[in-house]
Order: sequence, then C-alpha cells, then structure tokens
Amino acid sequence: MKAIKDNQSYQVNDTCTDCGSFVDIGAVIGEEDTALLLTFGGDDAFEQARALQEKAVARFSEVHYEIAETADGVVLKLNFDVAAEKMIFQLEQGF
Repeated sequence: MKAIKDNQSYQVNDTCTDCGSFVDIGAVIGEEDTALLLTFGGDDAFEQARALQEKAVARFSEVHYEIAETADGVVLKLNFDVAAEKMIFQLEQGF
C-alpha cells in the first residue's frame, strides 16, 4: 500500500477515513484497457459467443464487437467505451 500511496498524484487523495486505506483507481483500472477477448469451443461455440455479445450490447450501448471463427474455436472481441464498463461486465459475468 505504501508504494501505491507514494506513486499517487498529490492531487488525488483517496484516503478512507474509516479504514485508513489508500487507493489510486488508475492502479486498478487501466484507462486503455477496453478490449475483452474470449474464445469459445465446442459445437455451440458460435451460439455461446453470440449470447455473450448480446448481453454486452444490451448492458452497454457503445459496445463494439467482432465474432470470428479460428482453428481454436470462435473468438469474441468486445470493445467497451471505457475500461470501467469492461470491468463491470466481467464482474457481472463472473469472469
């Protein structure tokens, strides 16, 4: 925690007055980390990818996606508008 506090900008003060912890949200969420790449296998791989793509689009309006068949199965690439949306979606899906 000391390293996080030392690297934290002097303009940011995220001190929890209840527990005394420090958090620099930039240390947790990378601003450019908006792409989620998932590979599905099996006979219903395309359907699995499509179902997850539909959940993402229904949840976040600015999600762009690409579904491609590869030698390893079906790859779903989801590009979220902001990194926080990606993290929220991952948590909601249990990833």
